[in-house]
Amino acid sequence: MPAMRDGGEISIRTENLRLGSARAQERASLPRGDYVRVTVTDQGCGIAPEQLGKIFDPFFTTKRQGEGTGLGLSTAYGIVKQTGGHIFCDSVLGQGTTFTLYFPAQKPEHHPEPARQPVPPAEEAPLAGIEAARRHTVLLVEDEAPVRAFASRALTLRGFDVIEADCAERALDILSDDRLRIDLFVTDVVMPGMDGPTWVRAALRDRPGTGVIFMSGYTELTLSDRTSPIPGAILLPKPFSLSELVANVEKQLACQRDAALPSAPDAAAEPADAPDPRAGKGEMRLH
Repeated sequence: MPAMRDGGEISIRTENLRLGSARAQERASLPRGDYVRVTVTDQGCGIAPEQLGKIFDPFFTTKRQGEGTGLGLSTAYGIVKQTGGHIFCDSVLGQGTTFTLYFPAQKPEHHPEPARQPVPPAEEAPLAGIEAARRHTVLLVEDEAPVRAFASRALTLRGFDVIEADCAERALDILSDDRLRIDLFVTDVVMPGMDGPTWVRAALRDRPGTGVIFMSGYTELTLSDRTSPIPGAILLPKPFSLSELVANVEKQLACQRDAALPSAPDAAAEPADAPDPRAGKGEMRLH
Protein backbone atom coordinates (compact mmCIF):
# COMPACT_ATOMS: atom_id res chain seq x y z
CA MET A 1 0.00 0.00 0.00
CA PRO A 2 1.47 3.40 -0.96
CA ALA A 3 2.39 5.63 1.96
CA MET A 4 0.52 8.57 0.37
CA ARG A 5 -2.24 6.93 -1.65
CA ASP A 6 -4.24 10.20 -1.61
CA GLY A 7 -1.30 12.42 -2.51
CA GLY A 8 0.47 14.97 -0.35
CA GLU A 9 3.86 16.54 0.15
CA ILE A 10 7.24 15.13 1.14
CA SER A 11 9.52 17.67 2.78
CA ILE A 12 13.29 17.27 3.22
CA ARG A 13 15.12 19.58 5.59
CA THR A 14 18.82 19.77 6.41
CA GLU A 15 20.48 21.76 9.18
CA ASN A 16 23.63 21.95 11.23
CA LEU A 17 23.12 21.10 14.89
CA ARG A 18 25.34 21.27 17.97
CA LEU A 19 24.52 19.12 20.98
CA GLY A 20 25.97 20.63 24.13
CA SER A 21 25.38 17.41 26.02
CA ALA A 22 24.62 13.78 25.23
CA ARG A 23 21.02 13.12 24.21
CA ALA A 24 19.12 9.89 24.81
CA GLN A 25 16.59 9.02 22.14
CA GLU A 26 14.79 5.71 21.49
CA ARG A 27 17.29 3.56 23.38
CA ALA A 28 20.19 5.29 21.61
CA SER A 29 22.61 7.84 22.97
CA LEU A 30 23.89 10.69 20.81
CA PRO A 31 27.22 11.99 22.14
CA ARG A 32 27.69 15.73 22.43
CA GLY A 33 29.14 17.38 19.36
CA ASP A 34 28.32 18.77 15.93
CA TYR A 35 25.87 17.01 13.62
CA VAL A 36 24.17 17.40 10.28
CA ARG A 37 20.49 16.61 10.78
CA VAL A 38 18.34 15.48 7.85
CA THR A 39 14.57 15.34 8.36
CA VAL A 40 12.24 13.66 5.85
CA THR A 41 8.49 14.07 6.48
CA ASP A 42 5.53 12.76 4.50
CA GLN A 43 1.77 13.25 4.78
CA GLY A 44 0.90 9.62 4.34
CA CYS A 45 -1.06 7.01 6.22
CA GLY A 46 1.50 6.55 8.99
CA ILE A 47 2.85 3.38 10.59
CA ALA A 48 0.98 1.31 13.16
CA PRO A 49 2.59 1.36 16.65
CA GLU A 50 3.03 -2.44 16.70
CA GLN A 51 5.03 -2.26 13.43
CA LEU A 52 7.13 0.79 14.24
CA GLY A 53 9.72 -1.16 16.21
CA LYS A 54 10.30 -3.62 13.33
CA ILE A 55 10.70 -1.33 10.32
CA PHE A 56 14.52 -1.46 10.32
CA ASP A 57 14.64 -5.26 10.61
CA PRO A 58 15.92 -7.00 7.45
CA PHE A 59 13.11 -8.54 5.36
CA PHE A 60 10.32 -7.00 7.45
CA THR A 61 7.57 -5.71 5.18
CA THR A 62 3.82 -5.15 5.36
CA LYS A 63 3.49 -5.73 1.62
CA ARG A 64 2.15 -8.93 0.16
CA GLN A 65 4.50 -11.63 -1.08
CA GLY A 66 6.16 -10.59 -4.31
CA GLU A 67 5.52 -6.86 -3.79
CA GLY A 68 8.52 -6.04 -1.64
CA THR A 69 11.57 -7.49 0.08
CA GLY A 70 11.64 -5.43 3.26
CA LEU A 71 15.29 -4.46 2.71
CA GLY A 72 14.96 -0.76 1.89
CA LEU A 73 14.91 0.61 5.43
CA SER A 74 17.34 -1.99 6.77
CA THR A 75 19.82 -0.97 4.06
CA ALA A 76 19.31 2.72 4.91
CA TYR A 77 19.87 1.88 8.57
CA GLY A 78 23.12 0.08 7.75
CA ILE A 79 24.41 2.99 5.65
CA VAL A 80 23.64 5.53 8.38
CA LYS A 81 25.20 3.40 11.12
CA GLN A 82 28.32 2.84 9.00
CA THR A 83 28.96 6.58 9.04
CA GLY A 84 28.60 6.69 12.83
CA GLY A 85 25.17 8.28 12.52
CA HIS A 86 21.70 7.54 13.86
CA ILE A 87 18.26 7.22 12.26
CA PHE A 88 14.92 7.56 14.05
CA CYS A 89 11.30 7.29 12.98
CA ASP A 90 8.22 9.00 14.40
CA SER A 91 4.80 8.21 13.00
CA VAL A 92 1.12 8.65 13.79
CA LEU A 93 -1.57 6.70 11.96
CA GLY A 94 -3.38 8.97 9.55
CA GLN A 95 -0.98 11.86 10.07
CA GLY A 96 2.22 10.83 8.35
CA THR A 97 5.77 9.79 9.17
CA THR A 98 9.03 11.60 9.92
CA PHE A 99 12.51 10.08 9.59
CA THR A 100 15.28 11.98 11.35
CA LEU A 101 18.92 11.24 10.52
CA TYR A 102 21.92 12.51 12.48
CA PHE A 103 25.35 12.44 10.85
CA PRO A 104 28.47 13.47 12.78
CA ALA A 105 29.81 16.66 11.20
CA GLN A 106 33.22 16.20 9.65
CA LYS A 107 35.82 18.94 9.34
CA PRO A 108 38.55 18.55 6.71
CA GLU A 109 41.96 18.11 8.25
CA HIS A 110 45.29 18.83 6.64
CA HIS A 111 47.94 16.21 7.17
CA PRO A 112 51.39 17.11 5.82
CA GLU A 113 52.92 14.30 3.85
CA PRO A 114 55.61 12.60 5.94
CA ALA A 115 59.16 12.56 4.67
CA ARG A 116 59.85 9.55 2.51
CA GLN A 117 62.01 6.93 4.16
CA PRO A 118 64.10 4.43 2.26
CA VAL A 119 62.30 1.12 2.06
CA PRO A 120 64.44 -1.86 3.13
CA PRO A 121 64.35 -4.96 0.95
CA ALA A 122 61.29 -7.04 1.79
CA GLU A 123 61.88 -10.45 3.25
CA GLU A 124 60.09 -13.36 1.69
CA ALA A 125 56.96 -14.04 3.73
CA PRO A 126 56.14 -17.61 4.74
CA LEU A 127 53.30 -19.26 2.88
CA ALA A 128 51.10 -19.43 6.00
CA GLY A 129 51.38 -15.67 6.44
CA ILE A 130 50.37 -15.05 2.85
CA GLU A 131 47.32 -17.26 3.23
CA ALA A 132 46.32 -15.62 6.50
CA ALA A 133 46.47 -12.14 4.93
CA ARG A 134 44.52 -13.10 1.80
CA ARG A 135 41.00 -11.78 1.55
CA HIS A 136 38.45 -14.52 0.98
CA THR A 137 36.25 -14.32 -2.09
CA VAL A 138 32.53 -15.14 -2.02
CA LEU A 139 30.43 -15.82 -5.12
CA LEU A 140 26.96 -14.48 -4.27
CA VAL A 141 24.12 -15.69 -6.49
CA GLU A 142 20.67 -14.15 -5.92
CA ASP A 143 18.06 -13.11 -8.48
CA GLU A 144 16.38 -10.47 -6.27
CA ALA A 145 18.48 -7.32 -6.53
CA PRO A 146 17.60 -5.88 -3.06
CA VAL A 147 18.50 -9.15 -1.31
CA ARG A 148 21.70 -9.41 -3.32
CA ALA A 149 22.65 -5.82 -2.48
CA PHE A 150 21.95 -6.36 1.23
CA ALA A 151 24.02 -9.55 1.41
CA SER A 152 26.84 -8.12 -0.69
CA ARG A 153 27.10 -5.01 1.45
CA ALA A 154 27.05 -7.04 4.67
CA LEU A 155 29.91 -9.26 3.51
CA THR A 156 31.96 -6.44 2.01
CA LEU A 157 31.79 -4.48 5.26
CA ARG A 158 33.25 -7.51 7.04
CA GLY A 159 36.26 -7.64 4.71
CA PHE A 160 35.21 -10.21 2.11
CA ASP A 161 35.58 -9.78 -1.64
CA VAL A 162 32.17 -10.39 -3.20
CA ILE A 163 31.44 -11.35 -6.81
CA GLU A 164 27.74 -11.03 -7.65
CA ALA A 165 25.62 -12.98 -10.10
CA ASP A 166 21.89 -12.55 -10.70
CA CYS A 167 21.31 -16.10 -11.93
CA ALA A 168 22.87 -19.56 -11.90
CA GLU A 169 23.86 -19.36 -15.54
CA ARG A 170 25.83 -16.18 -14.88
CA ALA A 171 27.52 -17.85 -11.89
CA LEU A 172 28.73 -20.75 -14.03
CA ASP A 173 29.95 -18.30 -16.65
CA ILE A 174 32.01 -16.50 -13.99
CA LEU A 175 33.45 -19.81 -12.77
CA SER A 176 34.59 -20.72 -16.29
CA ASP A 177 37.64 -18.54 -15.62
CA ASP A 178 40.02 -21.02 -13.98
CA ARG A 179 42.26 -18.19 -12.77
CA LEU A 180 39.54 -16.91 -10.46
CA ARG A 181 39.78 -18.26 -6.92
CA ILE A 182 36.46 -18.63 -5.10
CA ASP A 183 36.36 -19.73 -1.48
CA LEU A 184 32.60 -19.93 -0.93
CA PHE A 185 29.31 -20.15 -2.82
CA VAL A 186 26.39 -18.26 -1.26
CA THR A 187 23.30 -18.85 -3.35
CA ASP A 188 19.54 -18.67 -3.36
CA VAL A 189 17.78 -22.00 -3.80
CA VAL A 190 14.76 -21.07 -5.95
CA MET A 191 15.64 -18.92 -8.98
CA PRO A 192 14.38 -18.52 -12.54
CA GLY A 193 16.12 -20.99 -14.82
CA MET A 194 18.61 -23.27 -13.08
CA ASP A 195 18.09 -23.57 -9.33
CA GLY A 196 20.75 -23.23 -6.65
CA PRO A 197 21.51 -26.90 -5.91
CA THR A 198 21.73 -27.73 -9.62
CA TRP A 199 24.36 -25.10 -10.47
CA VAL A 200 26.29 -25.80 -7.27
CA ARG A 201 26.57 -29.51 -8.11
CA ALA A 202 27.85 -28.57 -11.58
CA ALA A 203 30.37 -26.10 -10.13
CA LEU A 204 31.67 -28.51 -7.50
CA ARG A 205 32.74 -30.98 -10.20
CA ASP A 206 35.47 -28.52 -11.21
CA ARG A 207 35.92 -26.86 -7.81
CA PRO A 208 35.59 -29.60 -5.19
CA GLY A 209 35.89 -28.54 -1.59
CA THR A 210 34.34 -25.10 -2.09
CA GLY A 211 32.07 -24.15 0.80
CA VAL A 212 28.34 -23.79 0.13
CA ILE A 213 25.61 -21.76 1.82
CA PHE A 214 22.06 -21.94 0.50
CA MET A 215 19.60 -19.11 1.21
CA SER A 216 15.89 -19.84 1.07
CA GLY A 217 12.58 -18.56 2.33
CA TYR A 218 10.92 -21.88 1.49
CA THR A 219 12.68 -24.35 3.78
CA GLU A 220 9.88 -26.88 3.63
CA LEU A 221 10.19 -27.02 -0.16
CA THR A 222 13.96 -27.26 -0.37
CA LEU A 223 14.74 -30.15 1.94
CA SER A 224 14.21 -33.53 0.33
CA ASP A 225 15.46 -37.07 0.75
CA ARG A 226 15.02 -37.76 -2.94
CA THR A 227 18.10 -35.87 -4.09
CA SER A 228 21.79 -36.51 -3.64
CA PRO A 229 23.35 -34.75 -0.66
CA ILE A 230 25.76 -31.81 -0.94
CA PRO A 231 28.34 -32.49 1.76
CA GLY A 232 28.91 -29.68 4.24
CA ALA A 233 26.22 -27.37 2.83
CA ILE A 234 24.47 -24.96 5.20
CA LEU A 235 20.90 -23.76 4.79
CA LEU A 236 20.34 -20.15 5.89
CA PRO A 237 16.59 -19.51 6.16
CA LYS A 238 15.18 -16.18 5.03
CA PRO A 239 14.68 -13.78 6.64
CA PHE A 240 18.18 -13.58 8.10
CA SER A 241 20.10 -10.79 9.76
CA LEU A 242 23.43 -9.34 8.73
CA SER A 243 25.13 -11.00 11.70
CA GLU A 244 23.58 -14.40 10.88
CA LEU A 245 24.84 -14.22 7.31
CA VAL A 246 28.36 -13.24 8.34
CA ALA A 247 28.45 -15.88 11.10
CA ASN A 248 27.54 -18.65 8.65
CA VAL A 249 30.12 -17.48 6.12
CA GLU A 250 32.83 -17.43 8.78
CA LYS A 251 31.70 -20.86 9.99
CA GLN A 252 32.05 -22.36 6.53
CA LEU A 253 35.47 -20.81 6.00
CA ALA A 254 36.61 -22.11 9.39
CA CYS A 255 35.48 -25.61 8.40
CA GLN A 256 37.53 -25.32 5.20
CA ARG A 257 40.61 -24.26 7.14
CA ASP A 258 40.19 -27.14 9.58
CA ALA A 259 39.80 -29.62 6.73
CA ALA A 260 42.96 -28.32 5.07
CA LEU A 261 45.12 -28.77 8.18
CA PRO A 262 47.25 -31.94 8.00
CA SER A 263 46.47 -34.39 10.77
CA ALA A 264 49.45 -35.40 12.90
CA PRO A 265 50.20 -39.16 12.72
CA ASP A 266 49.76 -40.99 16.00
CA ALA A 267 51.19 -44.51 16.01
CA ALA A 268 49.61 -45.30 19.36
CA ALA A 269 46.17 -44.17 18.34
CA GLU A 270 43.49 -46.78 18.11
CA PRO A 271 41.59 -47.27 14.86
CA ALA A 272 38.80 -44.77 14.48
CA ASP A 273 35.26 -45.92 15.04
CA ALA A 274 33.27 -46.63 11.92
CA PRO A 275 30.97 -43.76 10.96
CA ASP A 276 27.40 -44.06 12.09
CA PRO A 277 25.31 -44.50 8.92
CA ARG A 278 22.40 -42.76 10.66
CA ALA A 279 24.37 -39.53 11.24
CA GLY A 280 23.46 -36.76 8.81
CA LYS A 281 25.87 -34.14 10.11
CA GLY A 282 27.51 -32.16 7.36
CA GLU A 283 25.04 -33.15 4.66
CA MET A 284 21.97 -31.40 3.32
CA ARG A 285 19.49 -32.76 0.86
CA LEU A 286 17.98 -30.13 -1.42
CA HIS A 287 15.88 -29.77 -4.48
